[in-house]
Amino acid sequence: MAPYIFMERKGIHIIDLNRTLDGLERAANAMRAIAKSGRKILFVATKKQARDIVSNAAQSVGMPFVTDRWLGGMMTNFATIKRSVKKMQNIERMLADGTAANMTKKERLTLDRERQKLGKVFGGIETLGRLPAAIFMVDIQHEHIALAEAQRLGVRTFAMVDTNSDPNKVDFAIPANDDASKSIGIITGYLVEAIREGLAERASKPEEKEASVEG
Repeated sequence: MAPYIFMERKGIHIIDLNRTLDGLERAANAMRAIAKSGRKILFVATKKQARDIVSNAAQSVGMPFVTDRWLGGMMTNFATIKRSVKKMQNIERMLADGTAANMTKKERLTLDRERQKLGKVFGGIETLGRLPAAIFMVDIQHEHIALAEAQRLGVRTFAMVDTNSDPNKVDFAIPANDDASKSIGIITGYLVEAIREGLAERASKPEEKEASVEG
């Protein structure tokens, strides 16, 4: 992280905000292009102070997210994960269409608890039909399993990278404080706006949309 550090004060490394802006702009341009092409970016942030910020941001632009916990194999064993998502959807359907009405109260309660359990882990990736084109992470040390899976599959990686991490591990590093909720909110908000712009560009040019679908 040395190239991204502006100075050290009382043992605390201060990030060069000019480098943060450079990294942020580079990441935003790439995300805008991905969104314009109609592909998905998976948002991952399981640390407490980032969960709500990231899940709300991802939902605002219709992107998948994981904020409860990352299950090993969530990308490298995607077929199994899809089966778990389908199971969750089947339970939701049973509870909604009256199928569960014939069950005992205890059975319905057990079913509802399972739905909540599955929803907590898989609810954010319910609409992810195939592997994402990219993954955005808050804190690559905390999300090291997700990072390793993305690298193994060749999925493009974006991340907020603090002074205790190696920015060379991701394709698009954004040097920033990944512990402060305010910092997480600013970075995530900027990237989401870029995605929103990409989606708007895609929606305004139907001929490009058709071409990408055919391709």
